[in-house]
Amino acid sequence: MLQNRSMPRCTVIPVLVYESVAGASEWLCEAFGFTERLRAGTHRVQLSVGDGAVILTEQRVGQGFASPDSAEFRPPHQGELSHSVLVRVEDANRHHERARQRGARILQPPADYPYGERQYSAEDLAGHRWSFSQSIADVAPEDWGGASSTSE
Repeated sequence: MLQNRSMPRCTVIPVLVYESVAGASEWLCEAFGFTERLRAGTHRVQLSVGDGAVILTEQRVGQGFASPDSAEFRPPHQGELSHSVLVRVEDANRHHERARQRGARILQPPADYPYGERQYSAEDLAGHRWSFSQSIADVAPEDWGGASSTSE
């Protein structure tokens, strides 16, 4: 794959909608420890997190520039959830404490799961749901009731 300095190197990049892209960028960097990578005007920001990335975009109507449509890009509304983002971290307890101290709404505190992960869930300033996961053991999916679909 051709490298492009204007695009994060990771393969999958969630794009999340916020009313204030600048405010969301500042909050996510402060609360979750992300790093701002690139800013495009006031409507788009790329954030880095480990070897991954997330893009923040402004609330707007229409997808394309050459052939606009009427799709509404908007942040979540109270009581609605269409997605969440999972981020792998080195230390779920330390990450949780940072997020809690900086105002993240903690939905579920850190807990260990039989599939070898320690995870917690939080909600950001716009209502997006985030889960942060630390690997604590190498567990075969069959050992906790899962099934391997492909070999790696």
